[in-house]
Amino acid sequence: MATTTDKKHAGEEDYALERVPDHARYSWWSVAVQRFGQMSALSQFLLGAALGFGMDFPTALLAIFLGSVILEVVAIMTGILGQKEGLSTSILARWTGFGRHGSSIIALFISLSLVGWFGVQSGVAAEGLAKLAPVIPAWAWALVVGGAVTAIVIYGFKSMAWTAYITIPAFLLLAGWSIVSELQRHDLGDLVNQPAPGPVLSLAAGTTLVAGGFIVGMVITPDMTRFNRKPSDVIKQTLLGVTLGEFMVAIAGVLLAHALKTNDIIAIVTSSSGFVGTIIIVAGTIKMNDWNLYSASLGIVNFVETVFKKRVSRTSVTIFIGILGSALAAAGILNYFVDFLILLGVTFPPIAGIMVAEYYIVKKWRSVLSASAPGLPATEPTWVIGTLVVWAASVLIGTFLPWGVGSLNSLGASLILYVIAGKLGLIKGTSEEALSRRSITEERALQEDYT
Repeated sequence: MATTTDKKHAGEEDYALERVPDHARYSWWSVAVQRFGQMSALSQFLLGAALGFGMDFPTALLAIFLGSVILEVVAIMTGILGQKEGLSTSILARWTGFGRHGSSIIALFISLSLVGWFGVQSGVAAEGLAKLAPVIPAWAWALVVGGAVTAIVIYGFKSMAWTAYITIPAFLLLAGWSIVSELQRHDLGDLVNQPAPGPVLSLAAGTTLVAGGFIVGMVITPDMTRFNRKPSDVIKQTLLGVTLGEFMVAIAGVLLAHALKTNDIIAIVTSSSGFVGTIIIVAGTIKMNDWNLYSASLGIVNFVETVFKKRVSRTSVTIFIGILGSALAAAGILNYFVDFLILLGVTFPPIAGIMVAEYYIVKKWRSVLSASAPGLPATEPTWVIGTLVVWAASVLIGTFLPWGVGSLNSLGASLILYVIAGKLGLIKGTSEEALSRRSITEERALQEDYT
């Protein structure tokens, strides 16, 4: 029988290596608020400003639409997968095509990317705070902002939910006021019809920016939806969060870039609102950045457990990578924002494509995974070479195919190639490896507790 202490420890660690039990799940609204907070955060202003600076309004609107469709499809498919199995993305990857060691690579890649996002967001907030209160330099403000977000994430999903209830209304109300104040000074018709104020950005590149701007968030959707109770909850929160969040904030960023003839998000937000603009920046940063840090911590916990056969505290990992991300912000990672997005736009969609193809179509490991609930399967594939080949090929297709949208090309290629490889019998683990002795003991205790 699992002890009360074991249950408490699993809860405090937010079930980083276990399934989320039914009693620990939340209403769809609690999860939807956080999804909406992600999609209506400051990063979408950055994205909208980048599009508006390089596109006319109709083209930018089309890029947002196409990119959002990609994001919604990926989020719903991976989200339902996470809800059904109650597992984080990096743990699910073990039985959805990647195997034990492949999942560790995924976990590391995702975590590094999210730490980068953490640095981007903290850097944005730091620049705003440095302009408002230059008592300390921007790099020091980056450390302060990063430390505050780290403190929130230490306490897990519940703490982050309460943060969302406070920061999201503040962000939306203040941002709305700032946007309306600035746009009232301009003729809306002129803004919609004027050409791009900066170097022209193609539709394909713009769509890749939109999809790349949040594709990591869509790939790691199971980290959030494992707390959902029903598949329909996943669909509702995705449609609400992605559609409203992406369009509302990104389109506002496009218009403001046209109005102010710049893609400098700090100048855009603080140009007419000063102190209020800084609050907007900080509120938007906190709500987005807590999920960046949270999912990065889950990935690192899985990586360490997989590679070093050792369970580490999610809290300790959160503190470590919070410090790392804050240091990146202080070092100026924001300067590489656009290149960073384009790289993500073709690298991560195939991960989702492979997981979806395996779970819904090929189903090599699905029965084993589902039958093991509420625990985990006793064994797992080690390396799945065919999957790694499909992933690499899909990234190359997304990067070098001379037509279409890179992120969509890599996503579609991964789905098609994995299904073909699965039908040809090329998807198989090099061996089936037992979980660590400690993991097996814990899973048996969990099984006894549920029965």
